[in-house]
Amino acid sequence: MTASDTPDISVVVPVHDEAGAAGPLAREIAAAFMGRSYEMIFVDDASRDTTLAELRALMAELPALRVLSHATNAGQSRAVRTGVLAARGAIVVTLDGDGQNPPAEAPKLADALMAAPPNVALVGGRRAKRQDTAAKRWASRWANGIRKRLLKDDADDTGCGLKAFRRDVFLRLPYFDHVHRYLPALTIREGYENRYLDVDHRHRETGRSKYTNWGRLRASLSDLMGVMWLKSRARRPGAVTEF
Repeated sequence: MTASDTPDISVVVPVHDEAGAAGPLAREIAAAFMGRSYEMIFVDDASRDTTLAELRALMAELPALRVLSHATNAGQSRAVRTGVLAARGAIVVTLDGDGQNPPAEAPKLADALMAAPPNVALVGGRRAKRQDTAAKRWASRWANGIRKRLLKDDADDTGCGLKAFRRDVFLRLPYFDHVHRYLPALTIREGYENRYLDVDHRHRETGRSKYTNWGRLRASLSDLMGVMWLKSRARRPGAVTEF
């Protein structure tokens, strides 16, 4: 694929201090999307290790690879948004940079979205056999249950990094830190529908998680209140007619 091509799919991967994981993940993505019209965009969120150098070294080997770098650490949601803004594909697929989302699952989410009617904006992954600690799984179930009850967003697992969504719809959504966890609720707010598919999940092989259960809890409380406010202030115009 050359730089002048317009791919059908843009795979966006936010990474921060993922030396040893980012390179193999990029090769897996290339294998998963071989023969398809795609690009992959790794957004390095000011890593302090060799993540950026490892990715840049792969660019000659993987023509579909684009590497963007933040000068300052800005968090996962901002890294995803940076990638989506740079994306050339109408369909964006996201994966976590730690390698726990199997890239082989990504094409089926993209295919499901491309086959769906225009009113479906997002196809989310749902980790069928989550490979995390018991404490993390329990905290996730608890948080997902509360969020789903309050926001009525129909998502069982918003923490799954594997998602496919329409780029134009994403860019209409309000941006805030941690917005990646609230995409289902916000797409519904805009009048769209979501669908979900079971996906595999793997153990982390390198590095360590950037999140703790208490850290997520502190952020989620304020985020939930904010998204509830956004939903309460939404007014949709129905069909829009141009004359």
